[in-house]
Amino acid sequence: MRVLHVSAGNLYGGVETLLVTLARYHNLCPEMESDFALCWTGRLSEELLTTRARVHLLGRVRLRNVSSVWRARGKLSELLSRMHFDAVICHLPWSQTVFGPVVRRANVPLIFWMHGATNGRNWLERLARRIPPDLAICPSRYVAATACNIYPEAKVSVLHYPVAASTVSYGSYEKAILRQELDTACDATVIVQASRLEEGKGQNIHLEALGKLRTIKGWTCWQVGGPQRPREVKYFQKLKRTAERLGIADRVNFLGQRSDVPRLLAAANVYCQPNTALEGLPVTFAEALHAGLPVVTSKICGFEEIIDDSCGVLLPPGDVDAVAAALARLIQNRPFRKRLGLAAAARANEISNPGAQMDNLYSILVEATSIGVSGSASNN
Repeated sequence: MRVLHVSAGNLYGGVETLLVTLARYHNLCPEMESDFALCWTGRLSEELLTTRARVHLLGRVRLRNVSSVWRARGKLSELLSRMHFDAVICHLPWSQTVFGPVVRRANVPLIFWMHGATNGRNWLERLARRIPPDLAICPSRYVAATACNIYPEAKVSVLHYPVAASTVSYGSYEKAILRQELDTACDATVIVQASRLEEGKGQNIHLEALGKLRTIKGWTCWQVGGPQRPREVKYFQKLKRTAERLGIADRVNFLGQRSDVPRLLAAANVYCQPNTALEGLPVTFAEALHAGLPVVTSKICGFEEIIDDSCGVLLPPGDVDAVAAALARLIQNRPFRKRLGLAAAARANEISNPGAQMDNLYSILVEATSIGVSGSASNN
């Protein structure tokens, strides 16, 4: 089976990490061959190329620039006429909106990978609704339950993201070196968050909680992730001002965009991401669990499908006091932290093992493509 994954390629987050994982571990499911079509070059295209994946460039697209849309659609149409694909997977509503009509006209099964929970009100989702897929793939049961808000009649399958444990073993010496690079004490309790700079990811809640712990000694926070869009620049500056206001600026290290997240996680002690907005199932949760970190997050968006009492702490969304209390316990109670950490890797392997999840994806696509194209083509 040959599959074409279509994505914008201009940003880097959990979706892009998934695409690189599919390319890097393709040998775990040799029956499934993956190509990638992107509009922008950048970190995603570069990382895909390091795996020797086939990357097809469609050209930059701006929805307000109609000619750029038509040019990119023409390139995808030419690609589909020149090469055979058993299915095309559009990632996120933007790709579905721009390229779904081309896939329909080419009479190739159209799959929509729905990475986040939705109420169907976003303008891009309203546009994507006009191009119903043959199948929607969702990263959790919670997300799957919201798929009807965009595609009420679509077949839906749930597939947890394949996430691999780091292939590099980081010993105490390597961890000490990294901490030294980041001006962090070897005996500090490091609380890390690695996510896109979006308010819904809860960085502001995280910092407000840490502000309540400023009298507790021995902790440091690493905030991983840099601005990729103009509004994220403003949010980034706001977070820095928040750390200053709370009197914890000297204990919060804003690391910006990093390509060595597994290394950072290996040298940390706790992962904290108190989300407040609808989304899918963050890849970084599984990455943190693989690194043996207990995860502190919100009981929202079905996160309990991956995080439970054995490996983390689930809290009411937006509750700064609850986040502060959970972090205080993990900082001060080392046996509790160690117990959660020891169960974390097993939990990650249970729900995100790359071999098992690649096989599951293949089975889902075989079933979807055997059903065939639904024929509900768009007029776009």
